[in-house]
Amino acid sequence: MTAIATAAALSLPISLYRPAKINTKKSVRGGFRVFALFGEEGGLVDKKSAWSTLFDVEDPRSKVPQCKGKFLDVNQALEVARYDIQYCDWRARQDVLTIMLLHEKVVEVLNPLARDYKSIGTMKKELAELQEDLAQAHRQVHISEARVATALDKLAYMEALVNDRLLQDRHTSGTDQTCASPSTSKQSLDIVKGKLPRKSLNVSGPVQPYNTRLKNFWYPVAFSTDLKDDTMVPFDCFEEPWVIFRGKDGIPGCVQNTCAHRACPLHLGSVNEGRIQCPYHGWEYSTDGKCEKMPSTQLRNVKIKSLPCFEQEGMIWIWPGDEPPTATIPCLLPPSGFEIHAEIVMELPIEHGLLLDNLLDLAHAPFTHTSTFAKGWSVPSLVKFLTPASGLQGYWDPYPIDMEFRPPCMVLSTIGISKPGKLEGQNTRQCATHLHQLHVCLPSSRKKTRLLYRMSLDFAPVLKHVPFMQYLWRHFAEQVLNEDLRLVLGQQERMNNGANVWNLPVGYDKLGVRYRLWRDALEKGAKQLPFMKPMQTRK
Repeated sequence: MTAIATAAALSLPISLYRPAKINTKKSVRGGFRVFALFGEEGGLVDKKSAWSTLFDVEDPRSKVPQCKGKFLDVNQALEVARYDIQYCDWRARQDVLTIMLLHEKVVEVLNPLARDYKSIGTMKKELAELQEDLAQAHRQVHISEARVATALDKLAYMEALVNDRLLQDRHTSGTDQTCASPSTSKQSLDIVKGKLPRKSLNVSGPVQPYNTRLKNFWYPVAFSTDLKDDTMVPFDCFEEPWVIFRGKDGIPGCVQNTCAHRACPLHLGSVNEGRIQCPYHGWEYSTDGKCEKMPSTQLRNVKIKSLPCFEQEGMIWIWPGDEPPTATIPCLLPPSGFEIHAEIVMELPIEHGLLLDNLLDLAHAPFTHTSTFAKGWSVPSLVKFLTPASGLQGYWDPYPIDMEFRPPCMVLSTIGISKPGKLEGQNTRQCATHLHQLHVCLPSSRKKTRLLYRMSLDFAPVLKHVPFMQYLWRHFAEQVLNEDLRLVLGQQERMNNGANVWNLPVGYDKLGVRYRLWRDALEKGAKQLPFMKPMQTRK
């Protein structure tokens, strides 16, 4: 790949994100001064901040570099990268200002003069709302930090590519590479409308190398309860080895699971004062990948690859893609009223797309799971999956089960039950008790999936306190998966030999087909992804 084409692929402008609660006023010169504090919905509390001059930086979003044609030359690529840095700087200033203004608001609420005019209930309500806003602002700061680190790493990599390119003959590089930006690509797909011919859904042959667009998402890789202060969690993601651990401040980080010295797996070592220590020669790395200790030799400037890493709602997330991380992470918590009873991680010897195909299909249950949860189920005369015209969620008929595919690799389902192994009612709303499931299918490699499974119930809270109950839940989960695995492994073998695993889809395959069409459109660079609202489509 030439330096120009690679620079273009690595230099997409950062997605523009503006928190909904930040209100700004344009200055005469086109910059932004923030003179307002957060008020009630639809209103502002005007107040000139003492810090406004520090944050009076022009919003760079009006100066997005325009890329014309199929290629970016070196100067254009560097201009795009410069824009990335400028946007990160502006975004970080706005994040810090948001926190400062919120702190000012807290001081105002607690002002003794103000307390004379407010009831205790009103003050409690205002402080609770401010606490939630502050927590969101702090999360945004951490995401901005990750975006800045990604932009800087990208710029450094581009600089190395340009230096290498100067050593080569300009005319020897190929000219058939196109800019990876959807805004300049002439081959981007339009939105998929209506039903496609069956022959267009072809999933056959050996699994191809993963498309880079599939990497540009936040991926959950572990449960927070599995990552203690002195432990590590190794895993593979898109055929690369990684390891997560907590730094001195308790915040998790993700680094390449390979020592820069002699390529020893770092997870075989230990965590020492917030640094991961290689078991071979004791080199220690911080959560950003920088080597901070080299015993018995002079310390050198060494750094291993790291990924943006974030902790939210009991899960550790990473961003494995080259594009800057998006500002929001999906919520995967169970609905209100549910309590989490089990969190299980398994490594499965199948490609993650085939596992998702299986999880998005319920019609196979009375034939496959005859020894577990579907034991005794009758075979319906007709099974349907009912869903909106454009959506990746819906419910099963006649089973009282709601199901959703959440990009890029999550399946959420709510099952109405009366007692273990039995279904009741025509839909989940008619059921008194429910089981909620989350399946995360992390693509470890083309032949392996890391499965994160979370099970929640809205009944029987006492089960959480039964000794060794987690081992019983794991036993049940493994039993169900083993019933599926023997079939999916057979599919995988035949697919690798050329069989099309989606050769003849029927009515109840709707959700699985939609997942495949969504993924196919994503990998081909569609401007508008199928079955998703425009605001949900990645840019």
